[in-house]
Amino acid sequence: MNSTIKLMRDVPAIRWTALVLLAFAMFCSYIFMDILSPIKDLMQSTSGWDSTAFGTMQGSETFLNVFIFFLIFAGIILDKMGVRFTAVLSGAVMLIGAAIKWYAVSNSFIGTGLETWFNNHLNYIPGFHELGIAPFYDGMPASAKLASCGFMVFGCGVEMAGITVSRGIVKWFKGREMALAMGSEMALARLGVATCMIFSPMFAKANIFGGPHVSHSVAFGVILLMIALIMFIVYFFMDKKLDAQTSEAEEKDEPFRLKDLGGILSSWGFWLVALLCVLYYSAIFPFQKYAVNMLQCNLTFTTPEEGSFWAGNSVTIIQYVIMLIVAATAFISNFSKGAMKKVYLCISIICLIIFCYMGYMRQSAETIFAVFPLLAVGITPILGKYVDNKGKAASMLMIGSLLLIACHLTFAFILPLAKGSEIGGVMIAYITILVLGASFSLVPASLWPSVPKLVDSKVIGSAYALIFWIQNIGLWLFPLLIGKILDKTNVGVTDPTKLDYTIPLLMLALLGVAALILGFVLKAWDKKKGLGLELPNIQQSK
Repeated sequence: MNSTIKLMRDVPAIRWTALVLLAFAMFCSYIFMDILSPIKDLMQSTSGWDSTAFGTMQGSETFLNVFIFFLIFAGIILDKMGVRFTAVLSGAVMLIGAAIKWYAVSNSFIGTGLETWFNNHLNYIPGFHELGIAPFYDGMPASAKLASCGFMVFGCGVEMAGITVSRGIVKWFKGREMALAMGSEMALARLGVATCMIFSPMFAKANIFGGPHVSHSVAFGVILLMIALIMFIVYFFMDKKLDAQTSEAEEKDEPFRLKDLGGILSSWGFWLVALLCVLYYSAIFPFQKYAVNMLQCNLTFTTPEEGSFWAGNSVTIIQYVIMLIVAATAFISNFSKGAMKKVYLCISIICLIIFCYMGYMRQSAETIFAVFPLLAVGITPILGKYVDNKGKAASMLMIGSLLLIACHLTFAFILPLAKGSEIGGVMIAYITILVLGASFSLVPASLWPSVPKLVDSKVIGSAYALIFWIQNIGLWLFPLLIGKILDKTNVGVTDPTKLDYTIPLLMLALLGVAALILGFVLKAWDKKKGLGLELPNIQQSK
């Protein structure tokens, strides 16, 4: 019967609409994830957060996922309850956590009994302090403690959303252009990083609701997460209609069993992919949280004259529109042929140059780092299409590791040498940031589509959850480590734009070295066991 009915996922426009809904929700979550990253210096100067407080708060996003094993439970929920239920649940959890974080950094929190309570409590947590994994510490500002609590809740929702979106893409695209879909989703979602970098400082410095304040930026993120929840609700009804067509009962027909986890954990291929993931992501996401401040410390900026075009908010909107043109034309070029493909590429390149020029003229680190995801948007679909049709997923991960190492070493040693040269330093920064973003695009295009080749289809949700849990260990640890290292290696430095980032960047480069070694091991293991990681996805599904 089903063979005579054209299913929703068989119609390209419909399945790609489902992808857009999922991608836009993740786009909003990526904005909130780094909403305070471009204004670290403001948090330090206005709220009394040092680098340790900032790093502890940033690392708290993954604390419950790692140490309370929430991600494992999220995978079980996904396998038992299905994609659509878990998607809506994750959207609601993200919104609740974001609201708590907004309250923590707002003026409404100052002077309250809750602030007093946080100042007097959570300074010592038995067991966690002895193990060195406490999410709070004695002397941590009350606002940072409550913000950490909210970020923990948000982190549960965003990581649940991550595994749900991955499972949803498998459901709608398996046997089709799955790597292209996963790569495109991540490329579009990562535009949230650029959006955050461009708009977060603008809202923080806006003279609204009583004057400039960092809480304005967080409120902007909260509103976007409301929209993300709506996107998940719309997806809920699309997914439900698809199941009605196929007469499938989603994952509920395959109840989760604890022994299924044993089958996943006993796979060496799974462990190699999981460790590659944690090393790779730990060298990127924690870096994003400090990247703007790192550029402030290693580049020479001259503030535009007050009242000029480059110092106003109108240039922010214009630059963002140009960014969208860069992303849209680069992305569409992947699906165009002949002369139109060249036209789209030319438009994208010209607009990218204009975008970079505007970032330079604005003389702000956040607008320079905003270029981070733009090259990835253009090449991730290309890489995804290549993996779908040609394979070589493990090889791509090795290339990505090499690029990762080169970029962090450039930031550590070459960029500081150009500090006295405004144009030279900015050019080095732009090129390195673009290459780093490109290397990051290799992960969703090659790593995530490999997971279904390693585990049984009924436990894909649990497999993604385990990988995300292992990944979250790094995402908790390394923001904290970077903050502590910065304070230890910059004793007596009170200006947040005068910090030395050499040691933290070397640490991130070493993560890339470890990822490269594991890449060689994974490729050898794939060749020995015939896992199919180097084979095309489309061929594999036939």
